[in-house]
Amino acid sequence: MDVEGRPAIWRGMTDQSPISPPPASPPATRTEALARLARFLPHAGRDYASRRNHDLPAAGHPHVSRLSPYLRHRLITEEEVLAAVLGRFSLGSAEKFVQEVCWRSYWKGWLEMRPAVWAAYRRELAEVLDGADADLRDRLEAAEAGKTGIDCFDAWAAELVATGYMHNHARMWFASIWIFTLRLPWQAGADFFLRHLLDGDPASNTLGWRWVAGLQTQGKHYLARPDNIARYTEGRFAPKGLVTDAEPLKGPAPPQRRPAPVGDRPQAGLRTGLLLTEEDLSPAFVLEALETPPVAHAALISVAGRSPRAVSGLVAGFTRDAVTDAMGRWSGRIGSPGPVTDEVETIAAWAEAEGLEQLVTAFAPVGPAAAALEALEARLARSDIALSRVMRDWDAAAWPHATHGFFRFKEHIPELVAGL
Repeated sequence: MDVEGRPAIWRGMTDQSPISPPPASPPATRTEALARLARFLPHAGRDYASRRNHDLPAAGHPHVSRLSPYLRHRLITEEEVLAAVLGRFSLGSAEKFVQEVCWRSYWKGWLEMRPAVWAAYRRELAEVLDGADADLRDRLEAAEAGKTGIDCFDAWAAELVATGYMHNHARMWFASIWIFTLRLPWQAGADFFLRHLLDGDPASNTLGWRWVAGLQTQGKHYLARPDNIARYTEGRFAPKGLVTDAEPLKGPAPPQRRPAPVGDRPQAGLRTGLLLTEEDLSPAFVLEALETPPVAHAALISVAGRSPRAVSGLVAGFTRDAVTDAMGRWSGRIGSPGPVTDEVETIAAWAEAEGLEQLVTAFAPVGPAAAALEALEARLARSDIALSRVMRDWDAAAWPHATHGFFRFKEHIPELVAGL
């Protein structure tokens, strides 16, 4: 929850930070992820609980861990972070940070059981972009360029474009101003974030924007208040002219949920290749599901599928570097190297040339990577090559609890972390 008792919307991105100001393009490596965790760990208890809402970019956002891009690509995993934190603090002492990590799993599980919400967002975004008149295009361009005249909003837009990061509390304020003060389509704002956030995640991002708008929890929206912004930016901003009295947006109720997905069991005795995607770059659990090691490996990158518009070079570069780091770390255990590509046909041709009978990969949640795997599965079937999606135990345990709101989900956190 945020300071006002409302669910903070980008918890799935796990809003966090290093001690000093970040570079424009942080290292996309597991080594960096572990270093950030080590620096933050002493502050994961009371310090985080009391200071996490403060947006202080000039100080390097010192009160949050900034692990989110690494968790998003699983260069480091939820289990690892939670085990480290709970090895130092009790669950009660680190409750706020533990919940922060678990928000990401909650959002993913919620969307997995209601994938039509992602499809609707993509369809509505296309309609917004295709149907935008000159006035709307100009206003969208001004908002993304940080030229609205609202000083805090413009500063956050500039920080996002320059660094690929925005503090969680600022994301809420920004989205509220975008929707209710600037009266811009929420779908275009969600797309702006997804194209520029290093931790951009289809579930957390889409559902977070829906929550601010009043669509996710229907009738309950989030309105940015000038006094709140002034307090948690420590007087850096005191915006005027913000809309602080507006009705939530209206839309259809979320669809009925389907059962949470389950992973596949790889077949034994087949010549197997490992396929990495940007969704999960810690493949130990996939290898443990195999009787024999893979003979070859490749990577299918789907970052361009985040948006019909061009994705930030920072985002594309971070994603590719993260994949390269994972392939380098695991190269001794995953067979000969293959292509790193965004082309399904390239992966299929490589699998055929290697004589593979099966590709195994981590289960990819709803989003571009999952869509790419669906296309790949259909293509591989023509060559009688199986595609097996192995689900991580954490996801299998957490996602089925995302049936309603987070408050019901969090009742299960003690049992989720009990084995860590």
